Amino acid sequence: MGLGGISIWQLLIVLAIIVLLFGTKKLRGIGSDLGGAVKGFKKAMSDEEKSAAQLTEQKKQDANSPAEQDKKDKAQ
Repeated sequence: MGLGGISIWQLLIVLAIIVLLFGTKKLRGIGSDLGGAVKGFKKAMSDEEKSAAQLTEQKKQDANSPAEQDKKDKAQ
């Protein structure tokens, strides 16, 4: 038994039909486009995490600045 009751032979037949329908060049192009999209998504996610970390660091620095300390002292 394969995945969910599908045998390896059935998967190979489906793969062969897909290759016959689309051709190897088109499948290779689809694969490279998909890979590029995943790579771009990962890059965007890491950039977002970096900017969030920078924003958090900036807020910490602003909270510890002398001007902010003076505001806190006056409020008390």
